[in-house]
Amino acid sequence: MNDQIKETKSFLQELTEPLYSYISKISPTGFDWIFHIMIKLLLLGAIFLILDFVYKFIINFVFRFFRNQEKFPVIQSIYQSKISNSLAHIGALIFIGGIHESIFYGALPATTIFISRCINLALVMIIAGMLYRALTAFRYFFTIKQDFYKIMALNAISETVKILGIFIFSVVGICVVFGIKGSTIVGSLGAITAVLVLVFRDTILGFVTGIHVATSKNLKVGDWVSIPKYAIEGNITEINLLTTKITNFDKTVSTIPTYDLLTTEIKNMQIMSESNTRRIKKSIYFNITSFKFLNDEDIERLKQINLISDYLEGKTAELKKEKENIKHKDKIINGNQLTNVGVFRYYAQKYIENDPDVNQDATRMVRQLDITTQGLPMEIYCFANDSKWEHFEQIQADIFDHLMVASKEFDLQIMQIGLPK
Repeated sequence: MNDQIKETKSFLQELTEPLYSYISKISPTGFDWIFHIMIKLLLLGAIFLILDFVYKFIINFVFRFFRNQEKFPVIQSIYQSKISNSLAHIGALIFIGGIHESIFYGALPATTIFISRCINLALVMIIAGMLYRALTAFRYFFTIKQDFYKIMALNAISETVKILGIFIFSVVGICVVFGIKGSTIVGSLGAITAVLVLVFRDTILGFVTGIHVATSKNLKVGDWVSIPKYAIEGNITEINLLTTKITNFDKTVSTIPTYDLLTTEIKNMQIMSESNTRRIKKSIYFNITSFKFLNDEDIERLKQINLISDYLEGKTAELKKEKENIKHKDKIINGNQLTNVGVFRYYAQKYIENDPDVNQDATRMVRQLDITTQGLPMEIYCFANDSKWEHFEQIQADIFDHLMVASKEFDLQIMQIGLPK
């Protein structure tokens, strides 16, 4: 291999020596080095393009044997992100770096130093691009594996790496161009770091948030979320280093700082969507002045309601037996009694238990809440068996339409704000 390189160098020296002599003769005095650099860069550029094309052809030809992304996800990720092109660039550039001194051999030393620094700068830029493409390769790999949490973390990490990469490779590029030792600049990084922490505060917080969200697996792109702080409800469409985009159900787009994902209350309702269930939690407010004990006539009338007829039969027999042993049994308040609000609560419970649109495997409950100035709230707590918004609203409305009208059968009065006359 070394012998081939030496032969190539000798060939280039013999080939370019007449051209070097000719340029030296025709170039104005004092400007010959400019012409040397221009011609030398053109020659090196032409050799680089030829070698780069050959290397790309060979590398891409080899990668064609690994097209199956299910069997070779890593190789496919490298190929799709075009890291192979960066490898071809590096191979061609290394070859150029080895032979450039043989072109115009004996030229001004300043031209050789300039060309060397240009090649080193190009190498730094290619390596920077290769690292950027490596991040893209990771994204392709996790997409193939359908690991969306890691994709989201990578989005946050990649933005941070890009910013740090720009800073680091800019420093390295300056060192290469001006021939400065890296240790000289590294010594002043302490002061620069303090400034970076202030300038890139949100960036650092976004980076930390991305790592936290990915490891905790609480959120991912596509999740249905609700953020009470901002009155936002919709699907996460994008999580970047600085901002998170949420498409609301009214087709508007909301943007919040990514670090808010750590500090703000967020309700992730995706599991509700995936299980195809959605919670119903609403109350009917009753006027407490309409509450009463049920007399025999009321009970006989309510026994005609199928859902509670058996319950009333059993309860009345139980209460009659209990009243046989108490004093003043004719007084309705003595002993346990049935109330219209209590029987209605039982009716509502049986109604949601028999509703085919209510999930029978989830919690189903009717309960009284604390009395308010608006009356006594009776809360219906259950889960609809369809999470689609339109159908869910229909199910919820059907339940409350029925219960509000049915409450009249129990002589209950629903509270409402009277309109001014």
